[in-house]
Amino acid sequence: MTSKGPEDEHPSVTLFRQYLRIRTVQPKPDYGAAVAFLEERAHQLGLSCQKVEVAPGYVVTVLTWPGTNPALSSILLNSHTDVVPVFKEHWSHDPFEAFKDSEGYIYGRGTQDMKCVSIQYLEAVRRLKVEGHSFPRTIHMTFVPDEEIGGHHGMELFVQRPEFRALRAGFALDEGLANPTDAYTVFYSERSVWWVRVTSTGRPGHGSRFIEDTAAEKLAFEKQLHAWCQTAGEGVTLEFVQKWMKPQVTSIDDSDPWWSAFSRVFKDMNLTLEAEIFPATTDSRYLRAVGVPALGFSPMNHTPVLLHDHDERLHEAVFLRGIDIYTQLLSALASVPALPSDS
Repeated sequence: MTSKGPEDEHPSVTLFRQYLRIRTVQPKPDYGAAVAFLEERAHQLGLSCQKVEVAPGYVVTVLTWPGTNPALSSILLNSHTDVVPVFKEHWSHDPFEAFKDSEGYIYGRGTQDMKCVSIQYLEAVRRLKVEGHSFPRTIHMTFVPDEEIGGHHGMELFVQRPEFRALRAGFALDEGLANPTDAYTVFYSERSVWWVRVTSTGRPGHGSRFIEDTAAEKLAFEKQLHAWCQTAGEGVTLEFVQKWMKPQVTSIDDSDPWWSAFSRVFKDMNLTLEAEIFPATTDSRYLRAVGVPALGFSPMNHTPVLLHDHDERLHEAVFLRGIDIYTQLLSALASVPALPSDS
């Protein structure tokens, strides 16, 4: 077993593990360290780097590879920098050590959700640039904060800003989920999230006294929120912390040029692709809401779904294969011919 990895470890894996060690964990993520890491990547890759502070302390980092035809809309590759909290006592290894075991599994918060995808974007661009490629469409990589708690200080604000409009995004990729089978999953829409805060007040006192009209009593055995509040009587209120009412669907019809380019890559690579609706929510909803078609895709097959779970992990071979897939996807998407929507 190993923690640091052998000297012959693939450089992309080493970079991935470095990123995992940056503690961008909610509720107090170290966004400054993440931005500095991304700035260094931009410098190494010869990409421009723009930092957009959408709220105090919340920075969206944009790395750009210009295309040869600026009249065309761009490709936007989105990922979020924050990760969810951990309970270390339930982990086999330190969740911020990026431990790699003898079988090649990398343990760490963010291995699946979604620091893997961030590095896969970067390494796919690196490979294409080293090989001397250029494409008609500009490729932007956006690294956003705050997604894990709703994106209200991240993508939700960013899409409203002139810096976002200046990107002229025509199509976007964002996060997906692992698939334990041989197939890869792509998500073309997602559920509408409702987060509700219920406030219940009542008479205080020790439970042994069987006091009537307590706050806890009012919270038991009711099924429908508004009817429940009304039935419970005075002092019971609810408010929506999140209430998303603008669900959008990205086309997966073969006649759609974006979907055609995306899905053709999997046919050419002889890979199985399954299209689904995302069972939760991502920042894709904000992109779709402003008219940018977005697909959620994280290239992780033969992998149990462990996002937000204890012992979140990803095999290095699956991670590296994802770079191969993104390399082909970027080539295809950035080469989509001019569309009526580009004007």
